[in-house]
Amino acid sequence: MDIQWRKSSKSTDSEGNCLEVATEGGEILIRESDDPGVIIRTTRAKLRAFIDGAAEGEFDDLT
Repeated sequence: MDIQWRKSSKSTDSEGNCLEVATEGGEILIRESDDPGVIIRTTRAKLRAFIDGAAEGEFDDLT
C-alpha cells in the first residue's frame, strides 16, 4: 500500500519546502518535502504532547 502524504493547503511554497504528514499502521509519519527519504515516526499521543508543549512555549528557550 502506498503512503498517502498530505500537506497543509496553506503551504504554497513552489520550492516544496513544507512538512508532509501521513498515517501508517497506527503511527503518524512526518517528513520534509525537500528531503522525503527522512521520515519521523511517532504516535498520536506523542505528537499531541509535542504540539501542546510548543503552543505553551516549552521550547522557546532552546539555544
